[in-house]
Amino acid sequence: MAATVASTRDPDGRKRKWLPGAWRPLSAPLALHGCSLFQPWIATRRTGTRLETPPSTALLRHPWRKEKAASVRPVLEIYSASGLPLASLLWKSGPVVSLGWSAEEELLCVQEDGAVLVYGLHGDFQRHFSMGNEVLQNRVLDARIFHTEFGSGVAILTGAHRFTLSTNVGDLKLRRMPEVPGLQSMPSCWTTLCQDRVTHILLAVGPDLYLLDHASCSAVTPPGLAPGVSSFLQMAVSFTYRHLALFTDTGHIWMGTASLKEKLCEFNCNIRAPPKQMVWCSRPRSKVRAIVVAWERRLMVVGNAPESIQFVLDEDSYLVPELDGVRIFSRSTHEFLHEVPAASEEIFKIASMAPGALLLEAQKEYEKESQKADEYLREIQELGQLTQAVQQCIEAAGHEHRPDMQKSLLRAASFGKCFLDRFPPDSFVRMCQDLRVLNAVRDYHIGIPLTYSQYKQLTIQVLLDRLVLRRLYPLAIQICEYLRLPEVQGVSRILAHWACYKVQQKDVSDEDVARAINQKLGDTPGVSYSDIAARAYGCGRTELAIKLLEYEPRSGEQVPLLLKMKRSKLALSKAIESGDTDLVFTVLLHLKNELNRGDFFMTLRNQPMALSLYRQYCKHQELETLKDLYNQDDNHQELGSFHIRASYAAEEVWGPWSGWGLGSGSFSSDLGLHIWCTLHVEKRIEGRVAALQTAADAFYKARNEFAAKATEEQMRLLRLQRRLEDELGGHFLDKSLHNTVTTLILGGHNKRAEQLARDFRIPDKRLWWLKLTALADMEDWEELEKFSKSKKSPIGYLPFVEICMKQHNKYEAKKYASRVGPEQKVKALLLVGDVSQAADVAIEHRNEAELSLVLSYCTGATDGAIADKIQRARAQAQKKTKLKS
Repeated sequence: MAATVASTRDPDGRKRKWLPGAWRPLSAPLALHGCSLFQPWIATRRTGTRLETPPSTALLRHPWRKEKAASVRPVLEIYSASGLPLASLLWKSGPVVSLGWSAEEELLCVQEDGAVLVYGLHGDFQRHFSMGNEVLQNRVLDARIFHTEFGSGVAILTGAHRFTLSTNVGDLKLRRMPEVPGLQSMPSCWTTLCQDRVTHILLAVGPDLYLLDHASCSAVTPPGLAPGVSSFLQMAVSFTYRHLALFTDTGHIWMGTASLKEKLCEFNCNIRAPPKQMVWCSRPRSKVRAIVVAWERRLMVVGNAPESIQFVLDEDSYLVPELDGVRIFSRSTHEFLHEVPAASEEIFKIASMAPGALLLEAQKEYEKESQKADEYLREIQELGQLTQAVQQCIEAAGHEHRPDMQKSLLRAASFGKCFLDRFPPDSFVRMCQDLRVLNAVRDYHIGIPLTYSQYKQLTIQVLLDRLVLRRLYPLAIQICEYLRLPEVQGVSRILAHWACYKVQQKDVSDEDVARAINQKLGDTPGVSYSDIAARAYGCGRTELAIKLLEYEPRSGEQVPLLLKMKRSKLALSKAIESGDTDLVFTVLLHLKNELNRGDFFMTLRNQPMALSLYRQYCKHQELETLKDLYNQDDNHQELGSFHIRASYAAEEVWGPWSGWGLGSGSFSSDLGLHIWCTLHVEKRIEGRVAALQTAADAFYKARNEFAAKATEEQMRLLRLQRRLEDELGGHFLDKSLHNTVTTLILGGHNKRAEQLARDFRIPDKRLWWLKLTALADMEDWEELEKFSKSKKSPIGYLPFVEICMKQHNKYEAKKYASRVGPEQKVKALLLVGDVSQAADVAIEHRNEAELSLVLSYCTGATDGAIADKIQRARAQAQKKTKLKS
């Protein structure tokens, strides 16, 4: 499975036979193929590093040929990296120019008419998009699918010999590149470059190279290129877009930076035939740069060395460049060509004396119980390289693909650790975990042959995503449990993906699917049943979505999806059960727009809580709708209250003039304005009276005579206030009855006030209070005295004393204190400050409460005599009480 072939002349490269192909042999060569082997940028997008995940090969059998019958259609087949078939479908669309995989492992099929069809890993059609009308008119001559930090892009060469590209198929923005001068036919070769976040196109036209960006076309010349070049036959850009290789018609391969400013080396392969493919082969952070060139039956690896490494190809092959090597696919094999890692080279090269090599030998001799183990170990310790030896063995184990070799190196590392006092175990433990995961996904049935470098660049989260995409849920869960990943990032997320896949199985009943999902998920944290239900609804399984929502504990997640599924009544019930008023309002507004008025009101009648909340909403937003609700329910009491509020909510007479359409020049004189205002106010008053009359009628229907009578009296008061404004001037409208009387008294219209009190049956006590307060506020003490003598006061004279003292007029207060009745005499005298006389009255009345009240007013030495007098009176009263008893 991992046999190694290495050149004795150049130990820096080796070719592994990875996994035998499982697809059936083909008698004809493959027409179109696209490989996704560690493809997207997922783990390190921020740094712009491109990552590809191994997995899939897409083949298009039976290409379009003129000599073939029209009934013979191409077949699109998708395989795993181990050759296991994933999908096969009959191609029913137009001729395909290019196949390729996106960063999200979507198969992009670029057709001749410029349409790009997107398929999933299992052959499910997902979407399509067009590269523009110009491409449709001129057709597609060639296409490239490339990857940048923005995502996966598509570059098109049209029949008009113009380039069109999009740097991100997920967010399609087409860009037409400038015209290349003198280009009348297909360029001999071209490729895409990504430099400084800008995508360029480099193409060769005869001996000339042109670099296109979004605004210009410039000719470029590689520095140090051998003379005599009349054409460039092939070009290749490195995986990181940092280096470029050019194959010329003289058989020379020029290698340099992608900016074409620096030459790395140049190699003469002595073959002038154009190669089928040319790709870069290098490791991250390695100084070795190599190019792999493929012809029909020959594979050549060249670099800055004077010699090359050559391999014989038994059958047609296809090269896929990756982060740390090149994959070689044929109809029956899958091989991986890469540079030998430094740690592996140090340990396994012939006669190596590296610390790691000595430690590996020491461990082998220890297992044989040989004393040579001690000799090797002492040699390493004497050189002080035991830590380095352990690290070399651990690192080399990561780059090995044979489990037996991995175990051998890890045993050696563990053996060396025993002789170190403070070697941190983290790297050893982490490597054991990583290798166990890698060996699991490299299995033939899984078919994800990641290298250690690719795995570390990809990260475990992205690998789990790849397993989920392949529907390998059990393995993904086992990896999460083995690595002890948090549930939300691991098992829960994978179970949610499994559930979303489960709802797509239409051959199983809705009830069985919902039960299976609930039994598997239960109350797993981080899993949202609403998301799974949304996927079920997207698959056209509405009833299944509803069943799944029954397991969703959060009503806030249930209701929006139910509304989307047009199950508004069920959504209303769920919202009411939640007790969340905001959620209920959301459903009510949705129902209002969805149903006709009658059905909406009938739905509300069946939900009292919803009806109550909707009434509250209508009170602030839709008053007419509120009236219709009351009418429908024959709720005359609330209808009457509604008309009362409506009458008071009318626009104020002296509101903003702009609301009445009054502009400059609207009236020729102040008289005209006055007449207009009068008419407007009259009309408004009648409108309010009419609303109050409607309210009174509603109250009568509700058998609330008190409210009806009160409303009728308000109508009378409103008309009277309007008449008072016309006759007396001033502002009376919208005042209460008491305030209207007070305003009349303050205006000196006492007779009008008394008449109003008689008309509305204001009690004498209330009228006296109103008049007393008004005259005191006016400080009309003479009129107040006349008023007090007009007849016997029904409220007594203590209020007069209190009002006068409130106005800080002790002189007037004393006038009324003498007229206060005996039961309130003490309080009146205290209010005017006559404590001595109050004490005499209290002693005369022999009232303990009054004595205590006067005593509380006695303060300081000035009132000491009064206090003593009260105390003596109390003592005498107590003696008399004892004698009587």
